[in-house]
Amino acid sequence: MSSLPASPVSPSPQRRSLVLPAVVIIAAGGLIGMITFGPRSVFGLFLLPMTQEFGWGRDVFAVAVAIQNLLWGVGSPFAGAMADRFGTVRVLWVGALLYGAGLVLMAYAQTPLVLHLSAGVLVGFGLSACSFNLVLAAFGKLLPDHLKSLGFGLATAAGSFGQFLFPPLARGLMDTVGWQETLVMFGFSMLLTLPVAVALATRGNARPAAAAAASAAPAQSISGALAEAFRHPSYVMLVLGFFTCGFQLAFVTVHMPAYLVDKGMTLSVGAYTLALIGLFNIMGSLSAGYLAGRFSRKWILALIYAGRGLAITVFMLVPISPLSCYLFGAVFGLLWLSTVPPTSGLVMLMFGTRYMAMLYGFAFFSHQVGGFLGVILGGELYESSGSYAVVWWLSVALSFASAAINLPIREAPVHRPTPQPA
Repeated sequence: MSSLPASPVSPSPQRRSLVLPAVVIIAAGGLIGMITFGPRSVFGLFLLPMTQEFGWGRDVFAVAVAIQNLLWGVGSPFAGAMADRFGTVRVLWVGALLYGAGLVLMAYAQTPLVLHLSAGVLVGFGLSACSFNLVLAAFGKLLPDHLKSLGFGLATAAGSFGQFLFPPLARGLMDTVGWQETLVMFGFSMLLTLPVAVALATRGNARPAAAAAASAAPAQSISGALAEAFRHPSYVMLVLGFFTCGFQLAFVTVHMPAYLVDKGMTLSVGAYTLALIGLFNIMGSLSAGYLAGRFSRKWILALIYAGRGLAITVFMLVPISPLSCYLFGAVFGLLWLSTVPPTSGLVMLMFGTRYMAMLYGFAFFSHQVGGFLGVILGGELYESSGSYAVVWWLSVALSFASAAINLPIREAPVHRPTPQPA
């Protein structure tokens, strides 16, 4: 009897169904991160054109972006809670529409009030509902455990690619069609988020397997989850340390181009410096995501914050030149959003994925309070003293304080009493 030819070995259905969705989910989340983070990262390029055209001080523009950062943070826990309750897609859609409308209205803002409503209120609330905090929470629910840390790093790196892509793109468009038309084009680009968001669909606690696991666990209310988190010292320290990240990122994003112009550089040097931050942050975020799955997350965070302090110190002490700006952009880029994978990973480790969007949202609120202060202090102190030096050195002090505050964190799930059978 002749034997049948051996059929090639194919991956099991379970493995196929696991790997392909993971690739699609990560790609969709990364694209959303790139689209939403890109325009936000180039706001500093519009500071000088808008203030010069309308005769505003830099503090007027700074207040608008400070409002944006604050409302981005205020809205994040609520957007996360809505995503946990009703699913991610609807929240992403609303956020993208608000964000796009804010950018378009900002293009026609001829008074400080309209600027604050558009660049501040609309963009701020829009970002809270469509930026990477929602993407990371969806990844926590949809990706298998062994891909979560890497997924967090990839999503953050994709946002960084947006920061690499958009500064030279914005600078080129501003030179060819004007700054107003550039803002309008960026506003309409938010519509690309709508179809892509479908790949991150979650319902309640995401996939059926996750929902089944959640139903087997003791039920926990939103108020119970919040009380548990804010009674946990490690979560509080993590939230406080994240304040510094927001302070530095917002200050550099908004005020770095103008600071370099004050030092004799061109606006293009500022654009390329921001682009280099985005480019090198791709490597930094991916590395942080990889390392966060294998080593102590609190030590990774402490080293990142300390490294930022050293980088700013060197940048302030050496003579300003295009080379020193680009080197600072490269070094600071490696440390830029690399805090996000270990921070989100620690939230997930402590409390699980059920309320991750909301709990990470509160950590992100601290981040955005820092951003609010970094932007507004930059504008106010510049107008009163003509210098950004105080804010730069305050950033150094906050770096080392955050490095220290992360070290006592306990990297372990929160202890929950086992319910006794009736």
